[in-house]
Amino acid sequence: MLCNYVFIVVLCFYSHITEFFNCFKTELGCQNFQVVFRYVKLYVQSVGSLNYGGQCSGRSRVVIVAAGKSTRMSGTDKIFASLAGQPVILRVLQPFIDCIRVDRIVVVLSDYNYDEGKELIAAQNWDKEVAVCLGGKRRQDSVLAGLKLLGDCDWVIVQDGARPMVTEDLIVDGLAAVKETGAAVAAVPATDTVKVANEKMIAYQTLPRENLWLCQTPQVFNYDMLVNAYRSTKAEVTDDAQVVELTGGKVKLYLGSYDNIKITNPGDLATAEMLWKRREQ
Repeated sequence: MLCNYVFIVVLCFYSHITEFFNCFKTELGCQNFQVVFRYVKLYVQSVGSLNYGGQCSGRSRVVIVAAGKSTRMSGTDKIFASLAGQPVILRVLQPFIDCIRVDRIVVVLSDYNYDEGKELIAAQNWDKEVAVCLGGKRRQDSVLAGLKLLGDCDWVIVQDGARPMVTEDLIVDGLAAVKETGAAVAAVPATDTVKVANEKMIAYQTLPRENLWLCQTPQVFNYDMLVNAYRSTKAEVTDDAQVVELTGGKVKLYLGSYDNIKITNPGDLATAEMLWKRREQ
């Protein structure tokens, strides 16, 4: 019996160390101690909150937002672009299909890609329910449409339809981190210097990098918290965490991955192809 416990501990430790160094490769070459320190600190917090079995209980469902117009993709809809032989949207969906914590998924599509997207998803032989719906003019309108179709649940995971490098580990870590405040977002430390400029492109402020984090998806929320936040604000937001912040909620950051890129132009797709090949090696 003791040997079994030792094996489980070693296996868990090994999986976390492997994930850490996969995420950490970019930072090892930059010799930036502050970034390294922040990365280690947030990673330790993430592992501590996970605690294997410490995930939030209750039903977890997913809204995948894929209703953009792909205006910077040279005429190609990014969710149908090929990534290692599969459409990007299927690459996004697969980790959520594989995650046993997720029991239902809604993919939000636009007028431009609805028919093709619905047909593609219907053709998959998945044993998990994946529904589709039309989005709105703004991202937040699309998220709300997805939430309505999703149905009542305990936790909702919002995912960009253009982040195909998402992993099941990032999903599970988010479901662990969300317990603290009811809202959790995958994020990585900023490695570039960020300046604020006026309309004439004259920089007038440099932001302290040690406080800057680049937010990604998955973003995980208490279902009622997110729905009520959207209903009570009219403000334009760039991600779902922002609407929670605007309504007084606290958002927990947990460690994302530098590989977890968002595809917005053909160069991003080429980068994702390279990252995917590296993942399969």
